[in-house]
Amino acid sequence: MTNAPDHSFSLLTPDTMLNALESIGLRCDGRLLALNSYENRVYQVGIEDDKPLVAKFYRPARWSDAAILEEHAFVQELVEREIPVVPASTIAGTTLHHFDGFRFSVFAKHGGRAPELENRDTLEWLGRFLGRIHAVGATKDFQHRPSLNIDTFGIEPRDFLLANNFIPSDIDAAYRGVVQQALDGVRHCFDRAGDVKQLRLHGDCHAGNVLWTDEGPHFVDFDDSRMGPAVQDLWMLLSGEREDRVRQMGDVLAGYEDFCEFDARELHLIEALRTLRLIHYSAWLARRWDDIAFKQAFPWFNTQIYWQNRILELREQIALMEEPPLWQN
Repeated sequence: MTNAPDHSFSLLTPDTMLNALESIGLRCDGRLLALNSYENRVYQVGIEDDKPLVAKFYRPARWSDAAILEEHAFVQELVEREIPVVPASTIAGTTLHHFDGFRFSVFAKHGGRAPELENRDTLEWLGRFLGRIHAVGATKDFQHRPSLNIDTFGIEPRDFLLANNFIPSDIDAAYRGVVQQALDGVRHCFDRAGDVKQLRLHGDCHAGNVLWTDEGPHFVDFDDSRMGPAVQDLWMLLSGEREDRVRQMGDVLAGYEDFCEFDARELHLIEALRTLRLIHYSAWLARRWDDIAFKQAFPWFNTQIYWQNRILELREQIALMEEPPLWQN
């Protein structure tokens, strides 16, 4: 993270975006199409006499320049090993550009559809590429990007929510109690797993960040890339009842272990990582609540019923973290 002062997205006008892109030599034709992104601002941009490009304007004050460039370098490592990812384009000798207080990068446009995660062959195919990504990710550590752990995804987000009075007063005590129980459960899961390896991850490997074509998958949006356990990039591909998830994990690992060894102890972490993601997600929304785009997209956030549902959700997670890992039936 960076301590640079915030620079509001409200100042990122269409003219500013077009001027930014033209400042690095791109001849825009004026067409801008907003793509689905809340953390950053991402647009498909028309280019004169050429294919459209994708421009990402980074949320101010979130990452340092070094952290963004480290993400770009990781993705480029994957490209050099012919792993299907979408790298930032190098223009004028760099992948990260600055204009009028904003930082931005440009990417080639890649289309695709959502993967069919109910298809066993699809899961195995995804597993093979995730194994290849992790084999590269394990070769060295990030120096400027954080790790996914109980402090960064659990304690710190919990403390932010409580310190900034997001929880309604009449259920504050209930939330404090259940979130503490949930974090205790996370610790017990990590204790059961033992000393698992940390490596460079995609970090947010849900189906929306995998685009599928007739040639197979390609992975996009490494913006949340960080150090963490390998299973973080696997569990979000699972859904359904326990029996379904056991089968799905088997399919993913059938492909994964062709390229990278998987430590089965990490299966103890699946529900713990899900719990951390839930706590972190609420704090993520809270931190962005002064962004008008968030108020429009998430009108149900910070209501009484929202926090009541989070309490119920965490209670469910506490019970799930006490269950045996997926390989046991």
